[in-house]
Amino acid sequence: MSHFLKLADVEIKKTHFSAGNLGTRIANTLLNQFHADNLNPNTRLPSESVIAKHFKVSRTVVREAIAILKKDEILQSRKGSGTFIGEKFKPNSELVNEVAEQSVHALQNIIEVRRGVESEIAALAAIRRTPGQLSDIEEALRKIKKVTDAGQNGVEEDVRFHMLIAQATGNPYWLKFVDTFSYSLRAATSVTRANEDRRLDFAQQVQEEHEAIVAAIASGDADQARLAASIHMINAAERLKLADRSFWKEEGSALARDIVGNTPHD
Repeated sequence: MSHFLKLADVEIKKTHFSAGNLGTRIANTLLNQFHADNLNPNTRLPSESVIAKHFKVSRTVVREAIAILKKDEILQSRKGSGTFIGEKFKPNSELVNEVAEQSVHALQNIIEVRRGVESEIAALAAIRRTPGQLSDIEEALRKIKKVTDAGQNGVEEDVRFHMLIAQATGNPYWLKFVDTFSYSLRAATSVTRANEDRRLDFAQQVQEEHEAIVAAIASGDADQARLAASIHMINAAERLKLADRSFWKEEGSALARDIVGNTPHD
């Protein structure tokens, strides 16, 4: 019987999240580590104290995370032996279902369009933004962090952030283009945000990518702003590819349904 000894190198800052939200995030981080390590049913977890020490949280939070995974039958306890990955856990070797595949494909198409558009918008904003517009963009970035730290999805705040960058180009047609595209933008952001909210490392990556875009715009570096926006979109696509099966089984597919249903056909 194998032992689960490797844990994701993720530090959770307890002050950022409520206990309930923290337990859910620990559960999702553990689940993703099971997939990343290609673990199989009957693999034993370390003790609660070891997991708590690694994530720098209390054992109460770890117990909450384990309880969540037990409820989904991903984990099971064996008296006198510890906690094990349950028989119903499905390794990543299984293919995602058809709905998930369609969702990922549609979202990748939207992100591809966004990469081209938002890279150019960020570059122009770096050259043309006014001090007032920069202040608005920086405030929008702070608002994203504030609401996501409070456990909210930050979809509207994220969309507003990108709309303000478009406005800072000084070209009303860029803003009109993004506004026309706003339905797909919101729908896609709802999915990507939901996926990123399940993993602390993803959420931190998004924050850092947004900060890099704002820093480039603030410094007036068009090339760096273009690159930062492009990297943000490339990474958003990669994060979707790494979404676990449970995400698509639960909220992911539901959130992506309208995108799949409204995908243009040749």
